[in-house]
Amino acid sequence: MLVEMKNIVMEFGPMRAVDHVDFAINTGEIVGLLGENGAGKSTLMNILAGSFLPVRGEIFINGEKVHITNAKQAMRHGIRFIHQELNLCKDLKVFENMFLGEESKKYGLLNKKTMREKSQEVFLRMKVDIDPDALVKDLQASEKQLVEIARALLFKSDLIIMDEPSTALSNKEIENLFLIMRQLKQEGVSFIYISHKMPELFEICDRYYVMRDGKMVADGNFSEIDEQQITKLMIGRHLEDQGFTHKETYSTGEVVMSVHNISGKTFRNISFDLHQGEIIAVTGLQGSGRDGLADAIFGAEGYTGVIIVKKEAFDQKASILKRMKKGVAMVPRSRKERGILNDLSICDNISIGYFNTQHKSMLIHHSREKERYLRQKQNLSIKSESPKAPVTSLSGGNQQKVILGRWLESGADIFVFDNPTQGIDVGTKFEIYHLIIDLAKAGKSILVFSSEYPEIIKVADSCMVMYKGEMAARLDRKEITEEKIMYYSTGANREGKKNGETA
Repeated sequence: MLVEMKNIVMEFGPMRAVDHVDFAINTGEIVGLLGENGAGKSTLMNILAGSFLPVRGEIFINGEKVHITNAKQAMRHGIRFIHQELNLCKDLKVFENMFLGEESKKYGLLNKKTMREKSQEVFLRMKVDIDPDALVKDLQASEKQLVEIARALLFKSDLIIMDEPSTALSNKEIENLFLIMRQLKQEGVSFIYISHKMPELFEICDRYYVMRDGKMVADGNFSEIDEQQITKLMIGRHLEDQGFTHKETYSTGEVVMSVHNISGKTFRNISFDLHQGEIIAVTGLQGSGRDGLADAIFGAEGYTGVIIVKKEAFDQKASILKRMKKGVAMVPRSRKERGILNDLSICDNISIGYFNTQHKSMLIHHSREKERYLRQKQNLSIKSESPKAPVTSLSGGNQQKVILGRWLESGADIFVFDNPTQGIDVGTKFEIYHLIIDLAKAGKSILVFSSEYPEIIKVADSCMVMYKGEMAARLDRKEITEEKIMYYSTGANREGKKNGETA
């Protein structure tokens, strides 16, 4: 046995993220680690890689008990972790990133020639064309992912942990990655492969472990299970009825937005209609093209094709401001980077949408700004002490309400919500769900881009599921289940069709 983890427990304050988990992997084995977002997969692997110290539990390598307290110790034991969030220094060159912290030296000086050559050798082995002297900030997302993988392959490793490694990779790049993994497997290297993409897991992995709510709930051989069975193991629960199960639909027959065959960097051939009062959810795993589609609809990313808003056609040259004046609003993902204006007050953050779309005067009337603030504070139950307080003084949920209030003051009637409850506590999540439904009831039209399946079920009239840049399925309200969404978003339906089944 190469690695054994026994009775591992990890807690963050009152929350138990990993609950008495056992895990084991043999030499020369590829094991898939599965589970929904928040199941505890990455936390467990961060413990093995030395990023977290568990509350209790033991780790054995080749039968010997070890104490891994940091990443350096893990690397000395032959363990490398390729994280889902890329960990590269964008202002350094590729070869400098490859050897960061483990630089090659000669006569006490950096041996750049050797580092360049060894980096190039790994890229040739991977069959990828990346210049070791290129700056990381100039690389495409897929190239950055390949640099992370190459860095793990550069140094001798006994166990490589891969967290969603194929997110930004093309099919050809994934094939090359799997070819290298199989070759290293024959040489005795083991892999832990974390992914939501079923076809990949069934293709490359020998065994599986399934985590749910911090516990290890199942393990076995991939050859003895199918996609639908493993999806049920991952979900493993019935949704609670918390007032959303019998959600009413407020959609009318009037089309307010038509998306005609648009394609962008990460998505292609997307078409759909959005009606007044309708809530459409768009989901898909990381790398499905969901994020790019959301940005394109708001004009933040280029595309080919046409988007018609209230009978006016918008191509990719149409600015964000033009869309805003036509009533299109966006509550973006990563609100700290893309939503709130950190240096402005709560009041200013709310008013800025109005200034861009409705304001006619040369002057700013502070009394009217305060009116807008008080109106949205009451409408959205924003918990704040003063309109002039910095927006950063608010909790994440209240910051999200400020962004929503901004768009309500702008007069918007088509709302694009991109991961609207990201990083928000449970209570505020339900407030956001009710707000979305209330908007639809008031005649607003909603697109909700989300990876949280319970959220989709609570608010959506229909759901579009994306897989590898394409629309894999369109589910109506009665068809939406976590199991079905997972089935289409992981590509399991396509795998089934290859085997002669119907989906």
